[in-house]
Amino acid sequence: MARSILIRGGRVIDPAQQIDEVTNLLIVDGKIASIGRASPTADEVVNAAGCIVAPGLIDMHVHLREPGEEAKETIETGTAAAVAGGFTAVACMPNTQPPLDTDSQIEFVLRQAARTAVARVYPVGALTKGRAGRELAEIGLMARAGAVAFSDDGDGIADAGVCLRAMRYVSMFDRLFIQHCEDKTLTAGGCMNAGKTATRLGLPGMPAVAEQIMVQRDILLLTQADVRYHVAHVSTGAAAALIRQGKQKGLPLSAEVCPHHLLLTEEACETYDQNLKVNPPLRTRADIDALLDAVRDGTIDCLVSDHAPHGKQDKEHEFAEAPFGMIGLETALALFIKALIEPGILDWSGLIRAMSTRPAELLRVTGGTLKVGAPADVTIIDPQKTWTVNPDEFYSKSRNTPFAGWTLCGRATTTIVDGVFRYRDGRVLPRT
Repeated sequence: MARSILIRGGRVIDPAQQIDEVTNLLIVDGKIASIGRASPTADEVVNAAGCIVAPGLIDMHVHLREPGEEAKETIETGTAAAVAGGFTAVACMPNTQPPLDTDSQIEFVLRQAARTAVARVYPVGALTKGRAGRELAEIGLMARAGAVAFSDDGDGIADAGVCLRAMRYVSMFDRLFIQHCEDKTLTAGGCMNAGKTATRLGLPGMPAVAEQIMVQRDILLLTQADVRYHVAHVSTGAAAALIRQGKQKGLPLSAEVCPHHLLLTEEACETYDQNLKVNPPLRTRADIDALLDAVRDGTIDCLVSDHAPHGKQDKEHEFAEAPFGMIGLETALALFIKALIEPGILDWSGLIRAMSTRPAELLRVTGGTLKVGAPADVTIIDPQKTWTVNPDEFYSKSRNTPFAGWTLCGRATTTIVDGVFRYRDGRVLPRT
């Protein structure tokens, strides 16, 4: 470990400090020591000319599959994929086997991360026991054990009474309440967006209103509970409009979106590529346009991957029978560049705010800034680097991406976590 690192001549962007200038960044003993044009002596010098130097990216919606499904991903391989994608930290969802619904499960994740992870790992605890939506989990114990947020991810809480009690309980510990918004009485058996395309393909549909109904219900419940509420992977324009209205009323709402919901429409499913089966499903062009507007005006706060690894044998079923999900940690940054930077929806400061600053603020975790004295979590991005997606080169254990063969522009070249190089020169640097 170099005791001091000078990152020289990069475009330093830190939305938290309203910094956007070509300058130098000095790291000493794992902390940000200075930002400025001075060029002090350092143990190691990184030439960042032509690159963006940003606070480490944070993905607040990731599935690491450990415990229980280590054949698909582990904390070790998932965090390797994270740093290769420019992420210095990930928040891992609780839909493991068994679920993260006790303090001992949260402690297990943190122990495994301390032993094997190359990025920071922030566990998200389940809201209800077994994620079954009936009986509240031990939220207080999990909060004390280190859970940064709570969610029954993949299963929105259907019972309004249980949901309100969960909101009130989470508010007692000032954690983020994350909801997967889906009324499953409307989507049961569905595998793609309901509409003409699904009818033509002979596939059962999942109507957009299923997302809208739960968002609308929860906004009403939010008026009865003082909790910070976050909508996971928004996919419909109607839901985005409801979130915008709630924010305008001053409610403590936030939301996230995935790259595939900004780049792919339901028509992509005409290929029957099982990697395109995601939940929530790919929607319409009108939904994408509405989501882009919501990102532009700040209605949607955060950009996430919803990294969901599955083995090849799992995905090799008929489209309707295959599991939901695609991987995304190693492609998310470049896909968001394609969806948002290239068409001018966001500038670089806006992108970094949504991929670093806001996730850190919402989860109230380390990172999101290059402020002097802060832990040195830094991502260096080459915005001009052109590359082709090749899943065989991924660090993730799984390969379930529909973006194989896509040519993208922009990629993380260096990822530094706590002052330690974790990704550099095209390879993940293992723990020593």
